[in-house]
Amino acid sequence: MRLLRRRVVIITLFGLAVGHASIALAAPAADKRHPWATVNVCDTSGSPDTIGIRASMPGSRSGREERYMRFVVQYFSRADDRWYRVAAGGDSGYLSIGPGRRARQFGRSFRIEPPSGRSVLLRGRVQFQWRVKGEVVRRASAVTRKGHRSNTGDDPEGYSASTCTITSD
Repeated sequence: MRLLRRRVVIITLFGLAVGHASIALAAPAADKRHPWATVNVCDTSGSPDTIGIRASMPGSRSGREERYMRFVVQYFSRADDRWYRVAAGGDSGYLSIGPGRRARQFGRSFRIEPPSGRSVLLRGRVQFQWRVKGEVVRRASAVTRKGHRSNTGDDPEGYSASTCTITSD
């Protein structure tokens, strides 16, 4: 009886774990109900020393909320395994992308010049705000992840990454 009870508990726990995993895997990367961000340009011949960050922001039920995105470039410090904001030129400030019920994509590119003879690992963090009459009624944020489809601006076409490495000449 005791052995049977253990098997039932183990099977139940396994079933719960598999169930949660399948739910997580079933959500598409470009889910229009959730904000997301991706690196869609990374130091290409057409955009040297540049990281492009693209994001998608869902609309609101009423469509009256004004939506804002803020693009921030972060660099990885190997010295302490942490991400930090790029001090100069890596913050777009909040940009209005307009009201609406449908998801909308928007993006920004940043030219980053690493110290001579060095490379820098970058990613983006996007902060999202929904405002009514200037007051923030909802917030969210996302770091860049691969697997998202940009509707414009990706270089090369279809490019989507979590990070970008820029190397100085």
